[in-house]
Amino acid sequence: MKNLRTVVLLVLFVAACTQGDESHPGYVRISGKITNPLTTQGQISAGKYKKTFAIREDGTFSDTFHLPAGGYAEFSDGNEVSRMYLENGYDLHLTLNTDSFDESIRYTGIGAPSNNYLAKKFLLEEQMIEEGMMDLDSTAFAAKVDKVMDTLNRFLAAAKDIDPDLRRLEEKENEESKAAAFEQYRNMRDFKAKIAALAGKPAPQFTNYENYAGGTTSLSDLKGKYVFMDIWATWCAPCRAEIPFMKKLMEQFGDKNIAFVSISIDKKKDHDAWRQMVKEKEMKGIQLFADKDWDSDFIRAFHVEFIPRFILIGPDQKVIDAMMPKPSDPRTAEKLSSIKN
Repeated sequence: MKNLRTVVLLVLFVAACTQGDESHPGYVRISGKITNPLTTQGQISAGKYKKTFAIREDGTFSDTFHLPAGGYAEFSDGNEVSRMYLENGYDLHLTLNTDSFDESIRYTGIGAPSNNYLAKKFLLEEQMIEEGMMDLDSTAFAAKVDKVMDTLNRFLAAAKDIDPDLRRLEEKENEESKAAAFEQYRNMRDFKAKIAALAGKPAPQFTNYENYAGGTTSLSDLKGKYVFMDIWATWCAPCRAEIPFMKKLMEQFGDKNIAFVSISIDKKKDHDAWRQMVKEKEMKGIQLFADKDWDSDFIRAFHVEFIPRFILIGPDQKVIDAMMPKPSDPRTAEKLSSIKN
């Protein structure tokens, strides 16, 4: 779900980078060591530009980048990403452990104060931003946003050694983030009204989705059963995190009249990745592949704007809950426990 945290972390434009002589003052040098690297290639992203660099067997790496102008960038290893700030002349060394990526990242060298500030800010936001903020009434939400923004502004003011240009960017971002948070809140209220309107109505149908086990499956094939549905994709880390909990639900309620269905909305180019992940994760239940990813009629009819998304449909094929809690949420097991065979 797009929440205040994603609003606070608005990605601003940064000019493209090109490799060059690391001794030249117009270049940025980045080196470091990753413990338990996820891939053999990391990536620096800046606006539309993306450049990969090699990660050696021992987790070390080093590369140089040409920056016509300084600004925000992103460092990534696999699906783990950290925000950076880069200026020409920076010579950064970073260390991190992917077992605790955000908590472990540290910078030394020229430009370290600005980047350590951003790393600590990320952790601060994680502590302050609560998943249920969008469920608060308007008065409580406004009070929570004011508290968060006040904390972030004070944290910025206390950061004495960061680059002046970064400070200006952060001041501007904090101002814009507050306004964007309220806009997102209004959008979420509208979204929830659409979801609530689905309850008790005949469920939108999907037809002949590819079944991992072979053949195809339609929602109508499951008439007479409760259907607990997971909308997910292989690239979605929160989706993958729910897989073990989904398995536990299947074990816990295996004797109930419930069909557990997972629908991947991966793009066609990632079809093989879907099959591989289902196999590697030993995913149970009915594993399906949507016909047109996010643009599938079924996905659009259920107003799927974020994933993972969980839906409960009754034996009569009417919607019981178009936005169920996650499998890891105790409320899900409570609701499924109330189902009578």
